[in-house]
Amino acid sequence: MADADGIHGEEALGKAYDARLMRRLLAYVRPYRGRMAAAVALILLSSCLELVGPLATAVALDLYVRPLADSPPSGVGRWVAGALAARGIELTPLEGLAWVSGVYLASLGLVFVVLYAQSYVMQLMGQLIMRDLRREIFGHLQRLQVGFFDRNPVGRLVTRATGDVDALNELFTAGLVSIFGDVMLLAGIVVVLFWLDWRLALATFSILPLLLLLTVWFKKRAREMYREVRVWIARINAFLQEHVSGMTVVQLFGRETAAHEEFQEINRRHRDVNVRTIYYYAVYYPSVELITALGLALIIWYGGGQVLAGAVSIGALVAFFQYAQRFYEPIADLSEKYNILQAAMASSERIFKLLDTPVEIASPAGAHRPHAVAGPHAATATAAPAPPRPRVVRGAIELDHVWFEYHPGEPVLRDVSFRVEPGQSVAVVGHTGAGKSTLASLILRFYDVTRGAVRVDGVDVREWDLPMLRRSVALVLQDVFLFAGSLEQNVTLGDSAISGQRLRWAAAEAQALDFVQRLPRGFETEVQERGAGLSVGQKQLVSFARALAFDPAILMLDEATSSVDTETEQRIQEALGRLLVGRTSLVIAHRLSTVQRCDRILVLHKGELREQGTHQELLARRGIYYRLYLLQYRDHLSAADAAVG
Repeated sequence: MADADGIHGEEALGKAYDARLMRRLLAYVRPYRGRMAAAVALILLSSCLELVGPLATAVALDLYVRPLADSPPSGVGRWVAGALAARGIELTPLEGLAWVSGVYLASLGLVFVVLYAQSYVMQLMGQLIMRDLRREIFGHLQRLQVGFFDRNPVGRLVTRATGDVDALNELFTAGLVSIFGDVMLLAGIVVVLFWLDWRLALATFSILPLLLLLTVWFKKRAREMYREVRVWIARINAFLQEHVSGMTVVQLFGRETAAHEEFQEINRRHRDVNVRTIYYYAVYYPSVELITALGLALIIWYGGGQVLAGAVSIGALVAFFQYAQRFYEPIADLSEKYNILQAAMASSERIFKLLDTPVEIASPAGAHRPHAVAGPHAATATAAPAPPRPRVVRGAIELDHVWFEYHPGEPVLRDVSFRVEPGQSVAVVGHTGAGKSTLASLILRFYDVTRGAVRVDGVDVREWDLPMLRRSVALVLQDVFLFAGSLEQNVTLGDSAISGQRLRWAAAEAQALDFVQRLPRGFETEVQERGAGLSVGQKQLVSFARALAFDPAILMLDEATSSVDTETEQRIQEALGRLLVGRTSLVIAHRLSTVQRCDRILVLHKGELREQGTHQELLARRGIYYRLYLLQYRDHLSAADAAVG
């Protein structure tokens, strides 16, 4: 089921505005400050242009539509009339209306062009910022240690690079910029209204306290509903991810009905929360319309009286009416901008928490980087591959009094010491949980030891250049991961240095070439998600070919042949006998048939190295290895004894 931490993480909304987070977000705007400056300039220009229409209406009515004789023209009307008189320009009413209409239409056309340019610039800048942020998140995820992914669900990490980044995109493209544009427009309208008539301006703004109280009420309720909606969305996502991934188990145990009922309950709760959210929106926006209508009615009543009294022109009254409509809309929209800002702050907090996660395992300053030397040719039965890739590792492995804990106070390895010489083949066996796979993780430095040291070629792995060390080691796991793409891409992993000849050689030595050639498109066959369409054994053979194609100095097999049939396993063992020449190998296995040919066998028990020796030596000791052997071969030994009897 969904983890509680993940759900609580969605509930924690934090502040609607956090200056510290905003400063970090604006750092991503800095590379595109030229575009930001252009967008701000376009916003200022569009705000000015949107003020032109009502002023043009006032001029047309006051100067050219026969105003009342005792009604003085508005301020803008007087200014236009004075400017025309100073230049000796006289216009008939029709000419004046034509010029004013032309100015009005021109302003509308310019507003369209400016808003288009501003929207294009902001959307482009938003996409560039999101590209940079996603690239930084993915790059940071690649550098984090494996232990981090043990503690954090994949779905939550994917959400950081998708949904949370999208929330920031909305902030940059529709939040901050729109808020700035609305504020500039409101400021411009306030200035113009007081210029036209301060008494009518005060009447227009008299309904603002009521509108602000309604907005504060809605903001509080919307915040609560927003939190609940995010909680139930998180639970729906977690439930779907878990049950779709585990659909085989659901169907195998006939849990379809129970899972469907559980999903229905979660979905119903999500619906109910959304219905309550709709209620608040349904109350808020009609109430805003009602208050706005009240304000407009007040303008008509008071302004009309002023017109009849000769204190205000009819043009000014109409202009006030138009400006009031434009003034109330941005105030009502601020609640939507608040939600955008709140979502962006919550998302940025989660993103920066991920980006601030320290990289605990990294290459040190002055890391060990030896020069590459040519590797030996492997003795193979198939066609000789291209020349071996240069190697930087000879293959000596040493564990020196190693202690390791995944969780403090719970040691998995206890004072383990052994050495593997270059070219030597060593097997590690033991009961489940003995710490066998942990050895491979420590050699590759997926984790750092708690005490002691792990050395490769006599150098502590903590001093190695990490990419160089890991490129020198190939690890074949029982749980094979294949990427979406062709079989060739899954073997070469996009490394252009691996030729087609080496690709076919690696597949042949891994016993994978036969089944690949039977596929309609051979190596060009597309692999579906996680290797769907291939059997478990086929995926393991592809993984084996991948390891061999990179020509590692050290080859580690962690239950690598447990998913293939006995005949294929025998063929792989025969191939390994040739391929391991010149390579150090560490074979981790439960099936003792796969380790009997190794030069030495290590027996781990409860995190301690209890026995080591050859297969025959360990059988002769009649210790832990002997008991493991009896458990696996009891039936065979009983059958043999019966046949002899």
